[in-house]
Amino acid sequence: MTDNVTTDAPASETAAGDRLRADRSARVDELIAAMTLAEKLAQLYGLWAGASADGAEVAPHQHDMDEPPALDELIPHGLGQLTRPFGTVPVDPALGALSLMRSQERIVAGNRFGIPAMAHDECLAGFAAWGATTYPVPLSWGAAFDPGLVREMAAAIGSDMRSVGVHQGLAPVLDVVRDARWGRVEETIGEDPYLVGSIATAYVQGLESTGLVATLKHFAGYSASRAGRNLAPVSMGPRERADVMLPPFEMAFRESGARSVMHAYTDTDGLPAAADEQLLTGLLRDTWGFEGTVVADYFGIAFLKSLHGVAADWGQAAALALTAGVDVELPTVKTFGPPLRKAVAAGELTTKVVDRALRRVLTQKAQLGLLDPDWSPLPPALADADLDAPDRLRDTVNLDTAAHRDISRRLAERSVILLRNDGVLPLDRPARIAVVGPQADTPTAVLGCYSFPVHVGSQHPGTPAGVQLPTLLQALMSEFPGCEIVTAAGCAVDSAVTDGFAAALRAVRGADVIVAALGDRAGLFGRGTSGEGCDAESLALPGVQQQLLDTLLDTGTPVVVTLVAGRPYALGDGTVDASAAIVQTFFPGQEGTRAIAGVLSGRVEPSGRLPVSVPRRPGGQPSTYLAARLARAGDSSSVDPTPAFAFGHGLTYTSFVWSGLTADSAAATDGELRLSFTVRNTGPRPGTEVVQLYLHDPVASVVQPVQRLVGYLRVPLEPGETARISAVVPADLASFTGRDGRRIVEPGELELRLGASSADTRLTAQVTLTGAVREVDHTRALHARMSQEEE
Repeated sequence: MTDNVTTDAPASETAAGDRLRADRSARVDELIAAMTLAEKLAQLYGLWAGASADGAEVAPHQHDMDEPPALDELIPHGLGQLTRPFGTVPVDPALGALSLMRSQERIVAGNRFGIPAMAHDECLAGFAAWGATTYPVPLSWGAAFDPGLVREMAAAIGSDMRSVGVHQGLAPVLDVVRDARWGRVEETIGEDPYLVGSIATAYVQGLESTGLVATLKHFAGYSASRAGRNLAPVSMGPRERADVMLPPFEMAFRESGARSVMHAYTDTDGLPAAADEQLLTGLLRDTWGFEGTVVADYFGIAFLKSLHGVAADWGQAAALALTAGVDVELPTVKTFGPPLRKAVAAGELTTKVVDRALRRVLTQKAQLGLLDPDWSPLPPALADADLDAPDRLRDTVNLDTAAHRDISRRLAERSVILLRNDGVLPLDRPARIAVVGPQADTPTAVLGCYSFPVHVGSQHPGTPAGVQLPTLLQALMSEFPGCEIVTAAGCAVDSAVTDGFAAALRAVRGADVIVAALGDRAGLFGRGTSGEGCDAESLALPGVQQQLLDTLLDTGTPVVVTLVAGRPYALGDGTVDASAAIVQTFFPGQEGTRAIAGVLSGRVEPSGRLPVSVPRRPGGQPSTYLAARLARAGDSSSVDPTPAFAFGHGLTYTSFVWSGLTADSAAATDGELRLSFTVRNTGPRPGTEVVQLYLHDPVASVVQPVQRLVGYLRVPLEPGETARISAVVPADLASFTGRDGRRIVEPGELELRLGASSADTRLTAQVTLTGAVREVDHTRALHARMSQEEE
């Protein structure tokens, strides 16, 4: 699904590029030779410094972990990173850019080599800055099954960040969902490694195309924590890590040009990722050939002492991390300063290890032009501004353009998933709609925990959101202008109080249809029902929302359930069957309510597909579709994990017929299989079928998932239109980690299943791989090449 385009550069350009790289490499060598130990270490840590609201220099951010050092204390030795200059406090983008520029001037003037800092910020659901476009969260990217659109979004985000002086973005998240109770599910792309890898790779390609350094996280296994608890231990075995957790990273490193990776907080089988030399150096660098930087997740190096207990003091924690392969301490210097200096003096590690990390950091700065003699701290957004009149800069930098909102809108629309429809949708000019639920009239209902208005704005009450956030109620009023629309909250998202039910029942009297607006409130560390540190004990809807929904269903009025959430929730068999329709979204961003309203009216054709299974019962976790036979329902257990809606599921307002499958019957274990078939839109409306290709290996030397995704393609068709779909499937896609830890392709029978979801197989090709067992490695083929031709 990733389209990599390469062109041959003219010889003159190649020669000029070689000279530039040689000059920069020489500059790095000169700096390393001339620096003191203190100056070297200064390039390996950051300072958390939010931008000044009046354009002045940044000041250290007061955070919960420790009292931060003063900038004056740090800059004589230099500074490696500036942490979140825009994503710490609300600041006008132009004044924030000016503040960052002034700080860079001071840093350059303050160290004897004139080296500026790299500035990084969050960009998981858009640039985490006040006034920047908020896009759908990554789980919605997965729901869209559209790498091209995600690449376009990332390029827009990267362009904005570079324009104001930011160099590095801390995204995307490549963790594969293993337990939907985990609060950070909203930050992931889904529960399938191929979907995660292909979408994340597209995002990185877009971000890196603008010159921004993308940061892959969290390496590796963070999402496999026990009981879905944030920052909990991981019990994953080496085969699960190799076949589920690592493939998305492999794909992104090979195909996107990603230049940074962030280690995970967790420990796997007792070994913290930040101290795992086999992972961060042996695999990442020695095997995969990664040449970029490894940055610490915030405070992760200090956690080696305070949480993991594998270091006796801060210096030992620093030595463990640096030796393992962590190059940069974020967000603020804690262990890589005086403690690491003392550890070097005590012989706990050599300067050779320091120089190894330093070379990576300076090489990256050189690539960004930060070591060039003509480097300027003036960001492009301020190129024509009067820098001596900060008051006139306000409102001159627009991070929420019409073009960016259009991208957000298209992605939101393509991520809306129609789970169930008894024919009530699209709504046919209802006279009266009752919009009931805690998400009905809440502007931030569509935002994830890393969007600026939630992540930062929530700590500054009274500060405007900075972007337009129409509520679902407002969007429906605009979508159905001739309709009477009434509303009632009924309850809060996570309230245990049912006092609002009576008002909700009054509101629905006489309504032709009820739109139940339910879901999550994003937040951080217990301040929400979804988000970092907001893990769930079960997958029942938060608070009394299920009771509210059951109460609405008991009225007999058709109920359209709309879910705006960060994870899938179980509604129960009775609720699913009693609902007239169910529309699922995952924090779809500032254009999300308009997208939902458009699907309800029929203006938007639903084309989203589930990136995670929706459980049938709240206690059936952890379970994903990527499961072996023993994880399926059976007589040996009274717990049935069968989902209510399977991975890949999603309905449309039309119908499709699949037919005419032709396929190779056999190929060698180093060969390829070809197949093709026809998809026809047999319904009255245009629509998009998302063709999904799954591989089933009935007999293997180690236990395999019943099936796994190896390819997909969005196929938009007009009524009556037919397309011929072709796929070339390398035998490498059948590879797995064998008994001895080597990745192999085995001969034998396979099934290539073509389906509209993991539970809806439309066509099956029985094929055979012939020849000897074949060992493959990280250079193996990763994609089935799928294409569409009109008939």
